[in-house]
Amino acid sequence: MNVPPSSIATTLGIGSGIDMAGLAVQLAEAQFAGRNERLTAKSETLERQISLAGSIRSSFSVFASALGDRLRTGDLAPTPSISNPSVASVSSPLGSLGKGTYSLEVTRLASNQTLTGPVYSAASDAVGAGTLTIRFGATSNAGFTENTARPALALEIAAGSSLADVANAINSQNAGLTAYVAQTAAGAQLVMKGAEGRENGFVVEATEDGANPGLSALAWQPGSDPAQLVKPSADAEYLLDGLLRRSASNTIANAAPGLSLSLTGTNVGAAATIGFASSTGAIASVMQDITGALNEITSELRAATNPLGGELSRDPGARALSRSLSALGSVVIMPSAPEGSPRTLAELGLAIERDGSFRFDNAKLTQALARDPAGVAAMFTTGISGVYSTIDRLARSNSVSSDPGTLAGSIARYQSQSQQLSRDLTKLAEQQETLRASMVARFAKADSRVAASKSTLSFLQSQIDVWNAQGN
Repeated sequence: MNVPPSSIATTLGIGSGIDMAGLAVQLAEAQFAGRNERLTAKSETLERQISLAGSIRSSFSVFASALGDRLRTGDLAPTPSISNPSVASVSSPLGSLGKGTYSLEVTRLASNQTLTGPVYSAASDAVGAGTLTIRFGATSNAGFTENTARPALALEIAAGSSLADVANAINSQNAGLTAYVAQTAAGAQLVMKGAEGRENGFVVEATEDGANPGLSALAWQPGSDPAQLVKPSADAEYLLDGLLRRSASNTIANAAPGLSLSLTGTNVGAAATIGFASSTGAIASVMQDITGALNEITSELRAATNPLGGELSRDPGARALSRSLSALGSVVIMPSAPEGSPRTLAELGLAIERDGSFRFDNAKLTQALARDPAGVAAMFTTGISGVYSTIDRLARSNSVSSDPGTLAGSIARYQSQSQQLSRDLTKLAEQQETLRASMVARFAKADSRVAASKSTLSFLQSQIDVWNAQGN
């Protein structure tokens, strides 16, 4: 009997009465069961290790990020205040610690030169052709001192250009000048404005095209119509703690340690006071929160590295982090601190118990604050040294996947092993299917022989029955 291959599985057992297809599946599964179970168990272990290592790493990164945010903008942020806010707004540059008090007297604000041109009937009026040359420097109606370090700006004005075209030509250069056409009560006038600061003033020279005259009307020099110079350029002048300072801009990024200014008004003879609120009251709260966060991470890490069943008991990244945390209190985090100033977290009250957990000793912090409040406060900035930088370095180092001794390195290794296991399981499934198909083919032949034998036996039995009947 010829049976098509596609129907072998459905016809198996017809001759023998045994479920040959089911038997092939069971035998193939039994052949690969041990290896399948081992690979599946290893795959599940790797997934748990990846998840656990990722959770610990993520917790540390979130902790470092939250601490940094609190130092920058929270209750520890060194925010200054000023007694006369109409004179200036005050702030602290990122990562800079301000302290003490300052006096501020603003005698002059920085200004930008504003120059107007002659009156035209409309913005579309033609202005002639030629070259407008703009030179920069200290400018007033009394004189001009060119800033030779800044190149002059040359604008080619084509024949038929309008007043609006000149404004567009100036703006297109992005040279620290802006221009527009103002429709005044007298008519259309070109308005040119420079940047703040004494050296950002300017004069305008014109070289006319003889065939298209008129461009010289837009030229301006000191001694020309004084009404055209609406406002001269000037530097800001202010006294900080009685010392005269100048600035080309009203925004002064680092006027003093921890202090940035944005000048908004003058107060000649009536100095304002700038001070910094003490953040020492919030330090105890921050240390308590740091202790709590470290305990949460340490608890998870301790369970993960437990020699009796911990998923990461032999993991080099987890064990390295455990060692780093156990030494955290004694690490010098302020190497440049003066002699006698606090340098370690232990001096701020961070104590480590025998089981590796952390405890906050508020009395120790109180003693440090009483002895050196500025030194303690200096440890709570976002600079290159201090509490935050120490925690942040630990978090960042455990996110470097190329380092096998970090949590990220462990995760990368586990993921690689997991991918290889997936390939191994796929290959094993293919081998199992090949074995099952081979058994089905062999069982089909055996079943055919059994069926043939049964047919022969049936024929002989019928002949015997016939002979017996004839003998009777």
